Parts: sequence; structure tokens; C-alpha cells
Amino acid sequence: MTGDGLVNLLHGQGLTMTSGCRRVAGLALAAWLAGLIPAAAQDPKGQPSAAAQEQKPRPAAQPKAPVAAPAAPAEEVFSYHAEGRRDPFLTLVRRGLEGRTGKRPEGVAGLAVAEVTLKGVLASKGAYFAMVQGPDLRTYVVHPNDRLLDGTVKAITPDAVIIVQDVNDPLSLTKQREVRKTLRVAEEVK
Repeated sequence: MTGDGLVNLLHGQGLTMTSGCRRVAGLALAAWLAGLIPAAAQDPKGQPSAAAQEQKPRPAAQPKAPVAAPAAPAEEVFSYHAEGRRDPFLTLVRRGLEGRTGKRPEGVAGLAVAEVTLKGVLASKGAYFAMVQGPDLRTYVVHPNDRLLDGTVKAITPDAVIIVQDVNDPLSLTKQREVRKTLRVAEEVK
């Protein structure tokens, strides 16, 4: 019997099938005809069918020896030796302060050079000290050799503060640069 014959048989009983059911029924019928699915072992009265009585018991299938799985390749451990070169696995996007994590120290030590604005220079006993404003709009007093987050105050002149900033750029050949914060912007000096 073919798949179409099964569909016709079901139509005769008043049943309908969708196309997906037709495919499944056709595959089941093909498997039954190929002997992959055994015939019904009992007839409708509950007695063993003649086909089941005639079938000889099949010998028990011998268990197959387990197939050895191919060995996984040994995991290679990689280590990078910089030898004076930049580490290619470090990101270049976050340079400078963005790459630092953790809480900043309080006061002047927590201010970055880029965040500082010079507000005034004062003289006392022949030495200068400066008043700088941070990003929090607070005013701080700095003296020569005071440490900032990413630099050190080198000198204070009557109109500027000179800061030696630590350069945190892996591509830069210089590790420090001098930054000059002036009281007046160059355009205002005219």
C-alpha cells in the first residue's frame, strides 16, 4: 500500500489528513514495508496473530564494542613576553585616567592635571603657592613638589603653574611632559 492508498483508505473511513500527516504516514508505511516496524503481534480478538506465531525469534544483537572517542587536542597555554614592546592585548581606547579604577584620593592628590584650573598665585616669604580649582568647583592650595593624581607641581611662577605630567600612553616614547597652567588665557593678554 502506498501513501496515497493509505489516504484513500482513511477517506473511506471519513477521516482527513493534512499534508504533514500524509508525509509521516507515508514514512511509517514505508518503514513497516521495509520490516523496520514489526507487524501487530495480536489480532483484534487479543489472540497472537498468525504472522507473530510464524515469526522466529531473532537472535539477540551482540552489543557493539564502544568506539574510542578521538582524543581532544591538548590545550595550548599562551603567554606573551613583551620584551620592550607594547602588549597587543591591551586596549588602546581607554588611555590615561579612564583606565584607572578604584576610588581617588581626597584633596589635591585626587585631581588630574587636565581637570585643574589656575585661579590665583600668592607669594609668602619669597615663595609662591597657587590656588587651583578642581572639577568639583572647590579651590585647593598647591605648593611646589605637591603630588597630583597624574603629575607633580614642578614650579610656580607669578603668572603660571608648571606641572610635570606622567604620560600614560603605551605608544608614546616620552613618559613625562611639562604642562603650563596660566592665570590668563593667551587671548585675554592682548
